[in-house]
Amino acid sequence: MTTIALPSKNRKLEHYTMSEPIGFPSKSEAQRFNRVAYAAAHIVADPLADIDTWENGAVDWEKTVAFRHYLWDLGLGVAEAMDTAQRGGGLDWDGAKQLITHSLDAARGRPGVKLCCGVGTDHLDPAADVSIDQIIRAYEEQIETIEAMGGKLVIMASRALARVAKAPADYARVYGRILRQVKEPVIIHWLGEMFDPALGGYWGSTDHAAAMETCLGIIHLNAAKIDGVKISLLSREKEIEMRRKLPPTVRMYTGDDFNYTELIAGDEHGYSDALLGIFDAIAPAASAGLARLSAGDLQGFYGILEPTVPLARHIFKAPTRFYKTGIVFLAWLNGLQEHFIMIGGQESARSLLHLAELFRLADEARVLHDPDGAALRMSKLLAVHGLT
Repeated sequence: MTTIALPSKNRKLEHYTMSEPIGFPSKSEAQRFNRVAYAAAHIVADPLADIDTWENGAVDWEKTVAFRHYLWDLGLGVAEAMDTAQRGGGLDWDGAKQLITHSLDAARGRPGVKLCCGVGTDHLDPAADVSIDQIIRAYEEQIETIEAMGGKLVIMASRALARVAKAPADYARVYGRILRQVKEPVIIHWLGEMFDPALGGYWGSTDHAAAMETCLGIIHLNAAKIDGVKISLLSREKEIEMRRKLPPTVRMYTGDDFNYTELIAGDEHGYSDALLGIFDAIAPAASAGLARLSAGDLQGFYGILEPTVPLARHIFKAPTRFYKTGIVFLAWLNGLQEHFIMIGGQESARSLLHLAELFRLADEARVLHDPDGAALRMSKLLAVHGLT
């Protein structure tokens, strides 16, 4: 058993003895899951780029694409160029286009893998006054670009629309217009203000119940053009309520990184599919759990995934928008990338105490691929902070 000295809230180093690892398969155990499951994937920064890291971002495309192959090997789909990839938080539309191009090229070499791509309005100047028509045209530009590449669309929430919309009717106008034009059914993403404060009041109300009714009205009017809706409100009750009100042809994709096990398992009225950032961090466990669920082993599903929930709740704790730091930190601990550097300098967004607790919870959840290797990396991080 490996023992490591970790900082604690009492400002002292405390010895922590690590658990025996669980050897999850590196390939999917199931030919097919009985849930659609996307991992919202992070990007790997280029640590040797000569840039001002708070103002620019440089991506290591080779390592970023390799991580997508790792997820596909485990049977998971990839949700590309979304908030987990620091979209709107270091990755702009030009960078997103490059990312989507690389991922689509990689997917074409692997028939049958799932890939969906985020589109939004983030190329609009955030300081400029824009109209509803300009927002529609911005969505149309990104949609046209990705459809021309052959990508499946995720219609991301628009900061610009949240800023200028005066009423629910403005949302109905924007979404009605773009949904009539899309070539294939899309996923609509309702990203809550806990993930992005600039999206507060989306769908025309700060009351989630009222906002939900507006969103549902748009979905029912355009159901033939909608594959599903992903909601990220971190509320089990709100997701279930909305799930039960969806048209029968429209999927609910859980974006609830606090309650995903219960929501994916479902109840007598239905279940949620998944489009989750936490699946990036716990991909082998997610794959193994979904394989158990597909085999009818509900106890095995919970046995694998329920221990990961405390870890997920820690990674996504408020301020939730900094969860990407924990996702990349865990990828580094697991040897899936050789550094803990992020575009925009976001590796500094969480405290050392937060990362130490993340290490403990990852070990308890048995999602550290190589505990000895993870302990060595953690020790190096502590040494950089003057703790030896």
